[in-house]
Amino acid sequence: QLQLVESGGGLVQPGGFTRLSCAASGFTLDYYAIGWFRQAPGKEREGVACISGSGGSTNYTDAVKGRFTISRDSAKDTVYLQMNSLKPEDTAVYYCAAMEPVLLLLRLCILNEQTVYDYWGQGTQVTVSS
Repeated sequence: QLQLVESGGGLVQPGGFTRLSCAASGFTLDYYAIGWFRQAPGKEREGVACISGSGGSTNYTDAVKGRFTISRDSAKDTVYLQMNSLKPEDTAVYYCAAMEPVLLLLRLCILNEQTVYDYWGQGTQVTVSS
């Protein structure tokens, strides 16, 4: 069974940092574009950051630019979301998602269309509060 598993998160103070991890079970993340999404209470799920299957391209939503960094470690078959300078408005359940490799799209990732992602994790809670 193909699954994504997120880890990390928890309770963080404003201005603090944390790192989320996304790992796969049942398949390897090689060449999959990976996206991080979040859903705050009462709000729709939104794209936060994505990284292309080749690892050479990333996109971020404006609200996190300069604070969050997405990266992938092929040796560990894991994608990370480093979250710095956290704000209370970053509080949400964070999900990672994987898009099956498409040869012509290996250098791209899509952040504003969630339906292109084929596999989703169960989510991990990040709460930013003092």
